[in-house]
Amino acid sequence: MKINVWNTILQLSKERGVAPAVIISAIEESLKVAASKYYRHNEEVRIAFKPERGELRVFAEKKVVAEVADPGREMTLAEAQILDRKAALGETVAIDLPSDTLGRIAAQAAKQVIVQKVRDAESEKIYDSFAPRIGELLSGIYRRTENEAHVLEVNAVDVLLPAWEALPGESFDRGEQVKAVLVQVRKGIKGQEPQILVSRTAPHYLAKLLELEIPEIGSGIIEIKDIVRQAGERAKVSVSSRDRDVDPVGACIGLKGARILAISKELGGEKIDIVVWSSNPAAYAKAALSPARVESVVLLNKTEKALEARVAKDQLSLAIGKKGINVKLASKLVGWKIAIQESSENR
Repeated sequence: MKINVWNTILQLSKERGVAPAVIISAIEESLKVAASKYYRHNEEVRIAFKPERGELRVFAEKKVVAEVADPGREMTLAEAQILDRKAALGETVAIDLPSDTLGRIAAQAAKQVIVQKVRDAESEKIYDSFAPRIGELLSGIYRRTENEAHVLEVNAVDVLLPAWEALPGESFDRGEQVKAVLVQVRKGIKGQEPQILVSRTAPHYLAKLLELEIPEIGSGIIEIKDIVRQAGERAKVSVSSRDRDVDPVGACIGLKGARILAISKELGGEKIDIVVWSSNPAAYAKAALSPARVESVVLLNKTEKALEARVAKDQLSLAIGKKGINVKLASKLVGWKIAIQESSENR
């Protein structure tokens, strides 16, 4: 049967960004499924499709036998000679679908299954494009909010920023550029696009902002050792320098605090403490309790990883922080429990 679909396949391939071979394979599969309804004995349907030549043939093959045991793969000599007068026992005869029937199922395939297969191929392409990029910083255009998620457009693909991954109370104007870090790519259920999830609350998002804003981090001179966050309120970042002439804290803060203030602004005013990493838990805890000035840190129990930080009376509220957030984050950063105690000299 002669059909003219090659130009349509090429156009669809260009519009959807899917290889012609994928579309051809989808057509062949859909034809096979549709054609199987027109054979009565579960025959094995075969497709000969050469769209560039406009050729299409759908057929089943049966062996000519004296007595039929498998109607799906065998036929009698009398049946075979209706199709081919020269047919003989032991030969294989092809049973082609009539042109009118073939035309109908070809149209059905084009309308129903091809679109679905192309959609599946598009979904696979989107998944393959984003899955290797987990941990990357993305910039998308805010389009709308639905089902408790902000929808961002990234390279013509919808990316979801769930409400719990956004900073507390933040909202966006339509068309606004929004940065977030890619945290998860889920394969879509059949017929649906993959779910691409991003976050503005993940510690790794802050790490990516620091890399962008601070050249010494981007180049590897300064290493981020760890980050803990209470998104929208406070974050603590421990850093170390691979160059003894580079002050890691000063480089991160920048002249008059310009670098860290720019990042804080992107995070809706979230306070960011930059501290020097140390392998010594006491020294690390002393730095981690910034902005409070700590007089001393005492190891209480090494097995239970418990420390006591002693501070002056006027530093107590700073060390503890609003709702205890400062000491909680410091404990999490260091990996030790930190108790705050007013120093005896100030009692």
